[in-house]
Amino acid sequence: MNRLTAPAAARGCTDLPSLLDAARAHRGEAELCALIRAELSRLDDQLAERFWQGDEVVDLVRARAWAVEQLILLAWQACVIGRLEKEHHQPCLVAVGGFGRGELHPHSDVDLLILVDSDVDEAPTNEAIASFVQLLWDAGFYLGHSVRTVAACVEEAEEDVATATSLMESRLLSGAPGIFARMQAAIAPEKMWDARTFFTAKREEQQARHARFNDTAYNLEPNIKEGPGGLRDIQMIGWVAKRHFGAQTLHGLVEHGFLTESECDDLQAGKRLLWRVRYALHLLAGRGEDRLLFDYQREIGRKFGFSDAEANLAVEQFMQVYYRAVMQLERLNERLLQLFEEELLHPPEDEALPLTDDFSVRHGFIELRDEATLIRRPAALMELFLLLAREPELRGVRASTVRAIRDHLDIIDDDFRNSSEVNQLFLELLSQPRGVYTQLSRMNRYGVLAAYLPEFGNIVGRMQYDLFHVYTVDQHTLFVVRNLRRFAYGKYREEFPHTQQVFRRIEQPELLYLAALFHDIAKGREGDHSELGARDAAAFCERLDLEGIDRDLVCWLVEKHLIMSRTAQRKDLSDPATIQKFAAAVKTMRHLDHLYLLTVADIAATSPKLWNGWKNNLLWELYLSAGNALRRGLEHPVDRHTRIRERRSRTLSRLLRRGMPAAAIGRLWDTLPRHAFLRLTANQLEWATAAVVESDGAQDIIEVRSLPQHGVSEVLVCVPDHDGLFAAITSVFDEMRLNVLSARVLTSSDARSFDIFQVADREGRALIDADAEVLKRRLATATKGGGSYQPVRRRMPRRLKHFSSEPVIRFSSAERGAGTQMEIECNDRPGLLSRIATAMADLGVQVHDARIATFGERVEDVFVISDRDQHGLDEQACKLLAQAIEERLDR
Repeated sequence: MNRLTAPAAARGCTDLPSLLDAARAHRGEAELCALIRAELSRLDDQLAERFWQGDEVVDLVRARAWAVEQLILLAWQACVIGRLEKEHHQPCLVAVGGFGRGELHPHSDVDLLILVDSDVDEAPTNEAIASFVQLLWDAGFYLGHSVRTVAACVEEAEEDVATATSLMESRLLSGAPGIFARMQAAIAPEKMWDARTFFTAKREEQQARHARFNDTAYNLEPNIKEGPGGLRDIQMIGWVAKRHFGAQTLHGLVEHGFLTESECDDLQAGKRLLWRVRYALHLLAGRGEDRLLFDYQREIGRKFGFSDAEANLAVEQFMQVYYRAVMQLERLNERLLQLFEEELLHPPEDEALPLTDDFSVRHGFIELRDEATLIRRPAALMELFLLLAREPELRGVRASTVRAIRDHLDIIDDDFRNSSEVNQLFLELLSQPRGVYTQLSRMNRYGVLAAYLPEFGNIVGRMQYDLFHVYTVDQHTLFVVRNLRRFAYGKYREEFPHTQQVFRRIEQPELLYLAALFHDIAKGREGDHSELGARDAAAFCERLDLEGIDRDLVCWLVEKHLIMSRTAQRKDLSDPATIQKFAAAVKTMRHLDHLYLLTVADIAATSPKLWNGWKNNLLWELYLSAGNALRRGLEHPVDRHTRIRERRSRTLSRLLRRGMPAAAIGRLWDTLPRHAFLRLTANQLEWATAAVVESDGAQDIIEVRSLPQHGVSEVLVCVPDHDGLFAAITSVFDEMRLNVLSARVLTSSDARSFDIFQVADREGRALIDADAEVLKRRLATATKGGGSYQPVRRRMPRRLKHFSSEPVIRFSSAERGAGTQMEIECNDRPGLLSRIATAMADLGVQVHDARIATFGERVEDVFVISDRDQHGLDEQACKLLAQAIEERLDR
């Protein structure tokens, strides 16, 4: 037998002598089941209490495995051994998987293999096994079991490496040792899955598993078991070591020279942390949960002793510890698998090919000729990454050299950071035509980037507790660099149609990459991260000995990296004053080109779902308008009257060319407020005018057109105006789960609405034709006078529930006195816009314009509003409106 020895932590876990006495005296399996169920519950309650009191998790996991084994053996004795007569063959009870390793978390599956000598066709054996399995289920075990012959085990193991892996970890609990020994011999490396093929299959398995998590451990709700750097990666090392060396523990790799003692310590420390998190997850979820969901992150952080600081929430501190641990485990996994590859797949007699005086190449991997080089000439460490960028055929860094880098990170001191040779090498790396992102990522993985830029070390593994930033700050920063590289290559042109043409104007791309590295480097510090980051950038540019004009550009980009996205998404780009103000802040086309590229790269690197055609169009419109203003000269601004006159003239010419009657166009335009010719683009004005003129006097005109290149559909609602119309329209949008991106709400002099909305579906795309037709029909019904405008009621999505904060509502005079501007910042929720619109409708507030911006779970909306007489709201009216909106949101 290979039963577990009772660990010290198991003392008192279960009253085994009393339990044995009671089991012997039981009068039936139902009584035994109740006994085991009660004991299992008592066991888990006791272990949970000890866990929250701070007992060592390794001891608790092993103690639970031992105690569960005793309970299972009681059931086996009663249901199988005690029921089968001597002439019947008694099957073997085998622990596999985590249970086979002697590891059980509170709600982990108990994996069992029932091994029989031949096909189970005798009724007593069948009945005994069925009774055993049923008893365990009824007693509350999470059971994973199979019944197989040795031949069946061999057949399945040959076909499936996962089955072979599970059987490798099998442990005999009860039964004939000879049968179990036959099974183990039949699946040995000399019979199937030799060390080479096993390694190759498990590496492919890991690559596929990592791909399911976008090849990053930095997910908002990471899977601590299956994700990169998770428990599976640690197990992967153990499996390969066991197959190749027969090593039973991770420390066996130290004895074979594949791990150093410190690396083994790192692996064990990482494993302990992941076990602690997993144990806590199971207890809080009440089930076998391996996803570190928002539901549990705050609570675990609190229970693990973290507390909120002014610029760093407790949950953010906890998650930074977690992310740094899995990054370390991911690095170790990568390094060890490369060592295994060199050991198993490459002939040891292959010679190294010289590359430079300090480096050579072996099996396509660069390596140090002499580890002492890093001591003798520290700059060689930075040269290594430059060589990798210059030599694209190189596959990476040899594992032994990675270990040398890790062991010599202390050479990166102030002398290293201030070395002109080192800094020149780094600047050369940023100037390379290829490999910049790849090598910066490699520097981050090896810990070199954090040591070279200590400020960067502060953001390694740092997450922001929101739904907007889906990556840690360091990963996001590197993704910004990756996007800039893609712009240089012209990749993803459908997604980024304008970036390559702008990038061609950039003479020194390395300045862009420097700005990207520093734009968020001060996140988590007290104060404005843009200003603090600009100071850090200035100090680093001094070390690089950049010219003053280049240094100023980098620092300006860091300090102002949010100005373009904020202007595009929150300001009215149809207003010449908005463009003039933005152009004055930018000052030159050189600044504008760099800022545009950095802004696009930044938004697209924040979340895979954040960049879309709508944002692309907004930023490009702002880029073109600001560029025109700069070329025209800031001393020659375009006034509103000139812009209105030009737009009317240009649009009229287009309509006349289409054969539209000038008189009908004039009659319609005479009813529109003058600012309509400023707020609507020429294209919108042409489309809406044509729709009304061609309707031949129809009272209700509702049209939808899709602009897939912009990622939006535009909706024209031209119907008799009435109270609650805006609320009725937005209720329909919410019912169809459409995102409203902007609204131009106009009222003609003959009391008709002339409204244009820009909407997108839940994926950020324009509507398909079928959905557009449904939308038209629903709007036609909802916009009838006196119709309902009740807000939509839907359940709050799980993720949004964990981000609650009080709404912030601000009022100010709209520009040029055109009513009141209301800004609302609050958490997103289903039916948000229709709730706000309903509150305004109930108080008779008119909506004239709306800009809708959603950032993860946070919404920042701007409305231009007035009372029924088109006047701005007084202080009391603003107070009443704010109260009404807050009440609607609380519901």
